[in-house]
Order: sequence, then C-alpha cells, then structure tokens
Amino acid sequence: MNTHNLFTSGLRWLGVLCAMAAVVACSPAGGSLIIPPPAEPVSLVLASHDSFNISEDVLTEFETANKADVVYLALGDAGETLNKLILSKEAPLADVVFGVDNTFLSRALANDLFIPHESSLLDGIADELKLDPEFGLLPVDFGYINLNADKAWFADRGLALPERLEDLTKPEYAGLLVVQNPATSSPGLAFLLATVSYFGEPAWLDFWSGLLANDVLVTGGWSEAYFDHFTVGSGGAGSRPLVVSYSTSPPADVLYASDGRTEPASVNLNLPLATFRQIEFVGVLQGTRHPDLAKAFVDFMLDVRFQEDIPLNMFVYPVNQAAGLPDLFEQFAEVPADPAPMAPEDIDAHRRRWIEEWTSVMLN
Repeated sequence: MNTHNLFTSGLRWLGVLCAMAAVVACSPAGGSLIIPPPAEPVSLVLASHDSFNISEDVLTEFETANKADVVYLALGDAGETLNKLILSKEAPLADVVFGVDNTFLSRALANDLFIPHESSLLDGIADELKLDPEFGLLPVDFGYINLNADKAWFADRGLALPERLEDLTKPEYAGLLVVQNPATSSPGLAFLLATVSYFGEPAWLDFWSGLLANDVLVTGGWSEAYFDHFTVGSGGAGSRPLVVSYSTSPPADVLYASDGRTEPASVNLNLPLATFRQIEFVGVLQGTRHPDLAKAFVDFMLDVRFQEDIPLNMFVYPVNQAAGLPDLFEQFAEVPADPAPMAPEDIDAHRRRWIEEWTSVMLN
C-alpha cells in the first residue's frame, strides 16, 4: 500500500514540537493560544488495522491543504488494534484511529479513548450508522459479511448452492467451507455473531459442531481463507468453493482478475438472516498533540472525495450518501435484504463468552 514511511516521518517530531513550543503566543483578548502555521509539515499519526488503504493522491490533497504529513501505523486486525490502543491509553500511539467496528464499539467507548467531534458531515450520513451518541466514534464505511461461492465449481458438479445456514452441515457440502477464527479475525467474529443471532442460545453451538463434523476449515484470518483456500481467490489452487467473505468481494474478483474476466467468478449467497453488517468508525484519540488537525482529518475522511475512493480500495460502502459508487459496485456488489440483527451492547456483553465457547467446540 502507498503510505508515508513511519520511521522517516517520525524523525521530524522533535524539530516540529520544539518549533511549536517556541512560537506559541497569547492573544490580548483573554489568553487563547495562537499557534502560527509550522515551518514544516506536522506529522499526524493514523492508527488502523492492516486493511486500511486509500489512494495516494487523495491523501496528498489533505496533506497539501493542511501542511500535514499523515503517517500510517498498522496495528494488526481490528481486535488487536483496539487492544493496543487501550494498553497505550496513557501514552497514545496515534492522533486518529480508524477501523474500530460495531463488534468492538462498546468496548472502545467504555475505555474513554476518544475526543468528541460532532462533524458537520454527519448530516449526510444515515442515522442508523451513527452508533455513538457522544460522537467519539464516527462512521466511515460499512459492508456485509457474507458467504461467497465459486459458481462455476457448483455448476460443473450439478450441486445446488446452499440456501440456508442449516444446509452447510449436510453431507453434500462436506469439506467445501472455509471460515475464519473469530478470536483473530473480524469477518470470522461477524460470521459467528450471525450464527448466534440466527440459531439462538445454545443451538448455535450445535450448528458449529455440525460444521466441524462436516470438515469445515478454520483459518486465522481472511487473507489466508480467501487467497489460499477459496477456489476463486486462489486461482483454483484452493479446494474450498465456499468462504466467509464480503458481499463486495465479487467486484474485487473482477478488478484483480488476471484473465480479463468482466463478470465475477464468485457469487454472494445472501442466506436469510445470515449476513452481518459491519460498520467501521474513526475517532480522535485522547492525548493527541494536534486535536484540531485530527478533527480536520476526520472531516476529510467523511467528505465526498475520500468517501468515493473507499469502494475500490477497501471494498466496502461509503457512509456519505452524496458519494457515488463505481460501476463495479453498481453491477456486482450487493446489500443483503435481511442481515442478522444484533445490538452493539449485546455483542459487548457476550462476545468473550461466545468466542470461548466457540473455541472449546472447534479448536480443543
């Protein structure tokens, strides 16, 4: 991914901070601080999960307009990122954090990590995506965890695609599915939550026991599942024609195909009440040295220029309703009609137990 080198940009910190300390002056009207523009760009550290990606020219627009140097700090997957932010709360690693999602929202807010910022851009975002009433975390994008299938694989064998979650435990689908570990993968956790919502307590564990008996494959993360084992993502090298992925994976299949295909080889199953809407958020961290610049960057992420760059870089939907979608999304991405309903507070209350119970069934 094209981002600024953290080490190189970090060398500027000492000089920038010293310069800022030397030029602060007080206004005669009552003591508010006036900080002249820095002589050199100010480093703004953006912490995120490993999947953050945005076009270099888009990022440069913000840097040029604000005399800033945006430094990207990758912290692992979504859960690992949040853990590191909580552990470093007293000495923040970054100014802005992107990628906390609704599976971890309540935990993030409970740790009081963020400065409230009621951006004016929120007016253009659907209310159902605004899950933090205090505006510490603002929605940036959303997507749907879904089951993807290799449609040609099934057609060649005359095997019908699964129509309900229960079908995945039937003998004809033995050895066909690859999923991700919910303890280490955000899509894996989202799929687990969808099964809990669909089957209820404790029947969801019986479903997973059935998957285990039907030779389901569990990987540590999405990339391994999709590119190493899914028959489409691996270019046929994998052996699994069903994978937990996203409803926006088919457009990526076309964009990155090496055979010049104009239609995706994968198809969304959109099983009833078995998809999960994942919402990703951005927030300004408490302790940032540059709160105004950090808030300006959050506004930039919510504005149309950044939002329209999201789909073909991170393959999720923009939240700004004024942002247009690329043709590939219009043709091949899908918004499931009936995703699994689950409130963030329910996830927060039971997430740890559900993961532990899943682990006891699937990995012990």
